[in-house]
Amino acid sequence: MIDSVHVIGASGRSGLALCRSLLADGISVTPVVRDPAKWAASGLAGDARIADLRAPDALRAALVGATRIVSCAHAKHTPAILAAAPQTAMLVLLGSTRKFTRWPDAHGNGVLAGEAALSASGRAGAMLHPTMIFGAQGEDNVQRLVRLLKRLPVLPLPGGGRFLVQPIHQSDVTRCLRAALARRWEGPASIVIAGPHPVRYADFVRAVAGAAGLRRPFILPFPSAPLILATRLTKHVTALPAVRPDEIRRLMEDKAFGIGPMRDLLGIEPISLADGLALTFAPSTETATLSGATRAGH
Repeated sequence: MIDSVHVIGASGRSGLALCRSLLADGISVTPVVRDPAKWAASGLAGDARIADLRAPDALRAALVGATRIVSCAHAKHTPAILAAAPQTAMLVLLGSTRKFTRWPDAHGNGVLAGEAALSASGRAGAMLHPTMIFGAQGEDNVQRLVRLLKRLPVLPLPGGGRFLVQPIHQSDVTRCLRAALARRWEGPASIVIAGPHPVRYADFVRAVAGAAGLRRPFILPFPSAPLILATRLTKHVTALPAVRPDEIRRLMEDKAFGIGPMRDLLGIEPISLADGLALTFAPSTETATLSGATRAGH
């Protein structure tokens, strides 16, 4: 029986979604945040403990008495969390499938370092590695794509968008975190969490357009080099959302994953892309997301 959880990064997107789900079921939340005003603005119950993950003493003080800890902060902070957390506390950490990229970067390398630290610690717990998360309040994956589709009648994509993606809805991320919290871990584990099936990025774009009530986009196969060059101009064009060069590069690799461990160890069957997009564009996204997050899989 879970009675209380310390949530690091409670005021972020995944952190807030988790806290809403826990509080809705009467589970006490101790939010560990850097900005108390941001937590207060959420209107959720729980007295925030203030800690910068780069300040060991403050983090240790914030985690005093913790029995279960979830971190929705970047996985690069795992060594600091391990050092500050009570030895008997069970840990659930968010990583990222960015660790698998063919183009290593600081984000992916930080995830790898955090995963290695958890493994070396031998501590009980799990690091969950989500694919692209969509459907969270304020997320900038699907919503930014929608803004782009509203502006561009033609969408140029490397390889015509033939590479695979396997996005996961925020409600399923929350369910996975809840399931990991409820499981008795004998040591450290690492689990990829993703949507049920990979789809071509072009089909993902079309599905987003349809769910948002936009016209079906015309997708134009285009070489990656000029697209990468063009991204440097988007930050100067206020009518278009900014796109980074690394995002174009990652459109040239398949991001498809087996989710057997997610099903077997966490007991979570993710919702379909169509259902996730329906929740995302529902009239009351926050209510729909909460409903999806708190059903089966506690």
